[in-house]
Amino acid sequence: MLTAHFVTSALLGSLAYVAAAPALVELSARQSITALTTAQITAFRPFTHFASTAYCNPSTTINWSCGANCAANPDFIPTASGGDGSSVQFWYVGFSPSQASVIVGHQGTDTSSITADATDANAFLESLDSTLFPGISSSIEAHSGFANEQAKTANTILAAVKSTISAHKATKVTIVGHSLGAAIALLDGVFLPLHISGVSFQMIGYGMPRVGNQAFADYVDAHLAVTHINNKEDIVPIVPGRFLGYHHPSGEVHIMDNNQWVNCPGQDNTSDECSTGDVPNIFDGDTSDHDGPYDTVTMGC
Repeated sequence: MLTAHFVTSALLGSLAYVAAAPALVELSARQSITALTTAQITAFRPFTHFASTAYCNPSTTINWSCGANCAANPDFIPTASGGDGSSVQFWYVGFSPSQASVIVGHQGTDTSSITADATDANAFLESLDSTLFPGISSSIEAHSGFANEQAKTANTILAAVKSTISAHKATKVTIVGHSLGAAIALLDGVFLPLHISGVSFQMIGYGMPRVGNQAFADYVDAHLAVTHINNKEDIVPIVPGRFLGYHHPSGEVHIMDNNQWVNCPGQDNTSDECSTGDVPNIFDGDTSDHDGPYDTVTMGC
């Protein structure tokens, strides 16, 4: 359930921003929003299924026998999977011939859990671990709880990705996830390129909370191809609040109430056609939008 801390933080953060938002910036952002074509929307569907598959037990993703989600990407070749779904989120790594990409999938969590995690008083911004993230400036900070989750599987996933690249002569890595899984995927998208060269990386997330500070968002924009897709009035993408120093990277795609998908340029675009503007506080949000549907896919195994 939603905590009182979450309600207060989300509301105060949204009110503080609305009071300071310049009208000209708002108008400019609105004018640059563009709709996705049907073909562009459909192209995301395999990755949406990959993100949903991460909710499936590792005993089924390791042999790709997880039912409808696995069947949606029938040529996928798994390399490794793990997690217990409790202390460690489920994850898997493998290769998709049809997408010509290594796929890394991270399990998400339910709305009440992710909002509690995102607003926990102990979940503060902290510099990234210099062992996992060598050479990253200490000014680049991430949510401590999300960073701790990513650290649990970082080296195991790194080894699996390296093995998959080698086995399939892959030149691209795509990291996917929904909710908490998207937050972990974004951190993996910063982590993996620091240890692997000669391939391109992209991250596709769904219902992603804010993960880091302004310096983090700027680093992501400069180094990683990101798409984070938000569904209608989902409240998770508006936490943690910007007044706490959190910022989304660029790359938002917002599914509006009429089911039209639009590109929202910039970080935390405040147009009411985009998530930050459409859901200024949790009272204007709807937790039932968090799991989708994203096109035709509702998250879960």
